[in-house]
Order: sequence, then C-alpha cells, then structure tokens
Amino acid sequence: MRNKVITVAQQKGGAGKTTLVVHLAVALMQRGCRVALIDIDPQGSLGHWHRIRTERMGEGYTGLHFSTLSGWRVGSEVSRLRKNYDVILIDSPPHVETEARTAMRSADLIIVPVQPSPTDLWATKATMDYAKSERVMARIVMNRMAPQSKIAQAIMDELDGLCDAKLGNRIVFASALLEGKGVTEVDPKSQASQEIKALTEELLALFPQEVLENA
Repeated sequence: MRNKVITVAQQKGGAGKTTLVVHLAVALMQRGCRVALIDIDPQGSLGHWHRIRTERMGEGYTGLHFSTLSGWRVGSEVSRLRKNYDVILIDSPPHVETEARTAMRSADLIIVPVQPSPTDLWATKATMDYAKSERVMARIVMNRMAPQSKIAQAIMDELDGLCDAKLGNRIVFASALLEGKGVTEVDPKSQASQEIKALTEELLALFPQEVLENA
C-alpha cells in the first residue's frame, strides 16, 4: 500500500494496541513497505521498544522511522511522512479524547484490538462510532484469544467489521518486544508469526490498488 495511515485505537487501556503496532510494523516492513511509526500515547511504550531496537541494531538500521509527539501535531507530521513512507502506523492513547480523535481523523484505516471480554466489547463501541461519524474505514482485531473460547465466540457475535485473522494468547508476542523485534523476526515459523502474517495480508487486501509491486 502507498501513503496510507493506520491508527490503532481502543478506548479501553490494556487491549494490546502497542503490541499490535509493533508486530504489524515489522511484518509490513518485511513485505517491502517503507514504514513510519508515530507514538502519541503518553505511556511511551512504542518509543521504549524502538529504543531497544536501535540499541541492538544501530542508529538508522531499525528499518523503521519513529516519531513521538503530542496529538495536536499529528496532522502536520502525517502530511510530512506521507511523502516518503508507504505506511504510517499511529499508536494512540486510550479514551476517545482529543489526541486519539486527531489520530483517528488522520487515518485511512482504524484498527481496534479487542480482547475476549465484556469490558473490551463495551469500550469498542465509542471507537467504532467515532470512525463511522468521520467516515474512516475501521476493522476490529480479536486479540489474546484462547482456543475454543465460548466467551470469545459470544463477543465476536456482537461485533461488526471483524477481521478474519485473529491473534492468540501467546507469550512470544510480548517476549519479542523485550528484544526490540517483531514476532516475525524472532520466530518466523511460529503460530504467532503466521497469525500476524495473515492479518498483514488481510490489511493489504483492503487497498488492492495500492499494494506495492514488491510487497
């Protein structure tokens, strides 16, 4: 895809936004996309991961561009980065407040991670409603799913815009971050890696005319 902005958003904290941003960024990079990251979450977890990656790989050798800034500056930063990057991934703060809204308004696609719990389900509505009001395409990704979970199925039955690809409750998604890497780098043949690759392909397919020739 070319010059696309993907904002990962969820009103509820702890849904796995940063983890999803990291693994998608690395997988998209591996598919030949030029990827930029923007962190507007005050917790700064994405920035911490990128610092580890830089320390291990060297300045300028992470394969990713990284910016951290206040939400009100997102629009100008996105406009600047669109000129040089195929995909811009934004890690937004929890709560549908000013900074998160700015990040969603700047997006071509909003991804909403949802854990199989009622509180995640209830929190998702505000994010999806805002995406609809701004006419921004949005997709929900089930995250940290246990196999054959009845509650997960019940949650999915309540959701519209659900991605086919789903992410399991796998330790490697978190442990890879401690190495400054994505799961497709640390264990490319694992089930977790296959799940991220499937999600990446599904997202690329949303912009079929924009897919890079080498992606």
